[in-house]
Amino acid sequence: MIRTRLASFSLAVACSVAPAFADTPIRWLSQSLASSAEFPIETAVMDAIRADGFTVERSEFQALGISTTDGLRLARAGTFDVISMQVGQVASDDPFLEGIDLIGVSLNLEELAGAVGAYRDVFSARLEERFGVRSVAIWPFGGQIFFCSEPIAKLADLRGMKVRSFTASMSMLLEGLGASPVTLPFPEVYPALQRGVATCGITSANSANTGKWPEVTTHVLPLAVSGAIQAHVVNAEWWDGLTGEEQTKLSGHFAKLEGDLWAAANRTSDLAVSCTTGGACDSPIYTAYDLELVELDPADVTTLRTLSQDVVLGGWAERCERVYEGCATVWNDTVGAARGMTAPVN
Repeated sequence: MIRTRLASFSLAVACSVAPAFADTPIRWLSQSLASSAEFPIETAVMDAIRADGFTVERSEFQALGISTTDGLRLARAGTFDVISMQVGQVASDDPFLEGIDLIGVSLNLEELAGAVGAYRDVFSARLEERFGVRSVAIWPFGGQIFFCSEPIAKLADLRGMKVRSFTASMSMLLEGLGASPVTLPFPEVYPALQRGVATCGITSANSANTGKWPEVTTHVLPLAVSGAIQAHVVNAEWWDGLTGEEQTKLSGHFAKLEGDLWAAANRTSDLAVSCTTGGACDSPIYTAYDLELVELDPADVTTLRTLSQDVVLGGWAERCERVYEGCATVWNDTVGAARGMTAPVN
């Protein structure tokens, strides 16, 4: 059904004729829902783009019944012109992409910003070479932390638990901790936690709160294992068909979008944790809950770093080298140099 819907959509677009790109809708596929902190930021930029003479046609993955794991393929096919995607979810098409935010490498947004800055050029080049798309904004959802429906005090307590995962390197970490990773898209996590299909889930405090995870969980372990890097990408052929002036205008808007989304991740993460765990909650977005906030054990940070270096990096490098010879060396020269870590080179 989804394929039929997309095929019909693509055919309708292909049959339309317009004199200039500025007069043709920019087909924008978004992840953000009205309840999210990212929604007003993204829609404000869309309004600014419209004010510059473009027409923007916004669609949502959820409303169209499309999995977010298909974002990169849809961008490559040109079904949409601009797509926001979660990099870890689409990295099954190319593990090199996941290298921008491997589990346990960047444990806060400051560290993550350094990693993204180091990897941006090689990440974007790989996207264009392999998939015919370009990244125009790279940004984080925020620190990915643990929400559990059973008591948890430290990482070791995850042993034997079923924990929701959404990237390959996250699953490797969980297996290293003795947990059983359960790969689930975000909309399926709430019922999985509710029914006991998963005991814990990993996501940002922002997403957990707006996704109502606190209704089906009791404890929060605030150890961020990654930042859940996202990217807004454009179809390269579509982009090259724009005039230089149009590209310049849009580039400015995408730069603002990226900056505002980074600022939101920094600003809202602590507030979302506070709202979720019985603290101050002056927010029109977040709901007040009273989950138990676990005190972070410094030993868990050391454990996470060790597992990242000894388990995650090796597994990722092995997968990546199968499709991109020399990728571990590229990572070591970029993110590795920025974070003081080394992926094994065969």
